[in-house]
Amino acid sequence: MKITIELTYKTPKKTEAFFKSEEMAVGEALLIAEDLERSGRAHHITFVDNYDTTWKMKDLRKYLTGLEKEPHNLTVYFDGGFEIENRKSGLGCAIYYEQNGKSMRLRKNAKVEELATNNEAEYAALYLAIQELEMLDVKNLPVTFSGDSQVVIKQLNEEWPTMDDVLLNWAERIDEKLEQMGITPSFELITRKDNREADRLATQALNGVEVTSTIDRHEKRGQ
Repeated sequence: MKITIELTYKTPKKTEAFFKSEEMAVGEALLIAEDLERSGRAHHITFVDNYDTTWKMKDLRKYLTGLEKEPHNLTVYFDGGFEIENRKSGLGCAIYYEQNGKSMRLRKNAKVEELATNNEAEYAALYLAIQELEMLDVKNLPVTFSGDSQVVIKQLNEEWPTMDDVLLNWAERIDEKLEQMGITPSFELITRKDNREADRLATQALNGVEVTSTIDRHEKRGQ
């Protein structure tokens, strides 16, 4: 969730002005608001989220405390591979998130046989990632989805039309699922190099290597 800070600033000579910040993360907004409050010159501090809901500082603190227990600050990488010779597809996704003060990474892949093209495999990999988010009980949060498929990213960003009925069906399924979960998506086009983790997972799936893992990234680095 992104929010803006709204407040009235009052000088020692009682001159007043209304200020509204740019959008920022909840934690950043609280830090700034608390600092302004300590100055003694900021009054009527409120916060407004992207759904135009107004929050008081105490309510936002409670929200942030509860949020720490749930997955948040989510970035998803996805990739799909397709072997035209045997019409098999490999799907891969890596989900990075924070929970209970830890930096977590979930990796998942799958091998499927009912798909017909590489573009369809890319859409299916994204849908696999969304299903994993659902299993994590991710709801009502912004999520960044990163992939190297221009077709998928540009179609979901409505930069390209979706003319193919099969891909249109996938796009509609994805939109419906995200809306059902209350997820506000950002679709980001990245290079194949930057997407190598998801690409490797998709390739492993095609080679019959199944991956399902969740780790604390800090613990892994400490080993």
